[in-house]
Amino acid sequence: MGLFKRNPFGHILFLKKWLIRIAGTLTHKRYRGFNRLHIDGSEIIRSLPDTNVLFISNHQTYFADVVAMFHVFNAALKGREDNIKNVGYLWNPKLNLYYVAAKETMQEGLLPRILAYAGAITVERTWRAKGKDVTEKKEVNPNDTENIKIALEDGWVITFPQGTTRSFKPVRKGTAHIILQHRPIVVPIVIDGFRRSFDRKGLFIKKKGILQSMEIKPPLEIDYDTETVESLVEKIEFAIEQHPSLLKVIPAEVLEEQAKLDIERKWRY
Repeated sequence: MGLFKRNPFGHILFLKKWLIRIAGTLTHKRYRGFNRLHIDGSEIIRSLPDTNVLFISNHQTYFADVVAMFHVFNAALKGREDNIKNVGYLWNPKLNLYYVAAKETMQEGLLPRILAYAGAITVERTWRAKGKDVTEKKEVNPNDTENIKIALEDGWVITFPQGTTRSFKPVRKGTAHIILQHRPIVVPIVIDGFRRSFDRKGLFIKKKGILQSMEIKPPLEIDYDTETVESLVEKIEFAIEQHPSLLKVIPAEVLEEQAKLDIERKWRY
């Protein structure tokens, strides 16, 4: 790799590699130290092609979720079986790995801007601005969807189709449109425990001794010739375990604990 070789977005790969190495080393204990990350399904990662793979996941923090995925994906590619032992797996990280993030989030301070260099595809949210839902939705920026297409052609993309860290919010139809248009392999991921471990941004430790979990599921079966946007949205909601019907089977004590955490976050963050 040339010293100044760049990816399709102009990022120097040598700098990106060192950024991932350093950030990965600094964050490793967050998932294998004072907190633990239980992983299931990492063998699926090794079976995927090098490009045109879209990971869809529920969302609990702005940054801790995707950082954990960088760890898990790279560890799996280096032969780790459902674990992230020995952070040496980041010495030669996968550099064509991207994640979709809100533009306003990635511009809030120096650290988010640095993390954006590791692989963020920034998009303008049409339904939310400055932390609030908007009634008059903006038009989708065509450059945003084009950048996702470029990233899929170059490698793997992580996206959070609900577009928010709040549980059981609807999946945005834009994700379904992207899937039907570009026909990637779609791999669902379900995470838990990150909201209890970190602050909303996922930058600061909120509580230690939390068991986090990440389940990587087999790729979705999609008939691209007959699938509709509506049916695909529902399929995504079930795959990432965020369909409204699943609320009925969540134990009352879990919902009560979630409500307490929501109140705490409201006043603390």
